[in-house]
Amino acid sequence: MDDEELAGALADAVRGDSAAFASLWRAQQPALLRYLRVIVGESAEDVASETWLQTARALRGFTGTPTGFRVWLFTIARNRAIDERRKARRRPEEPRDLTERELPGSHPDVANEVIQRSETDWALSVIATLPKDQAEAVTLRVVAGLDVAQTAQVLGKRPGAVRIAAMRGLRRLAEHDEVRARRAESMPPIDLQSPRTEGV
Repeated sequence: MDDEELAGALADAVRGDSAAFASLWRAQQPALLRYLRVIVGESAEDVASETWLQTARALRGFTGTPTGFRVWLFTIARNRAIDERRKARRRPEEPRDLTERELPGSHPDVANEVIQRSETDWALSVIATLPKDQAEAVTLRVVAGLDVAQTAQVLGKRPGAVRIAAMRGLRRLAEHDEVRARRAESMPPIDLQSPRTEGV
């Protein structure tokens, strides 16, 4: 959905049109979930639901552009994620049954697991290994598509701090062992022998 379509859906949703709100959800939910997977992991869908509930409650009072809506939405998501992390720290870990894959002595088919894992999930898991400020900056800039000023607004930081965090995060990602291994796998082998010319 381009900005013009988003502006129309946003205006209709502010007036209470539920179909327009559904359009906003369809357009923004994938990027929102990717961001939240990096920030809160397995709780991403719950936090996204809380984000959309708060958005729906407050939408009638929203005034702004589609860009302003994205910034507002990701700010709400970030605040809900912070709340979730606080709750998780206070929550005692409950015992759970081990799945067959987690039982000692079980050996999952690693090749099959790697094939089934999606590229997006892999990339998000690698981004999640970055320090928190870098992971958020990279995810908002690259995955959510926000510019530096918008990302700074969501994070409550200066644009220069966002640029530095994103740059450092991208540099760390480039040096990450898994990223290097994947890059090496995708590159054709280099023939180190000098080319031979016939008839010399």
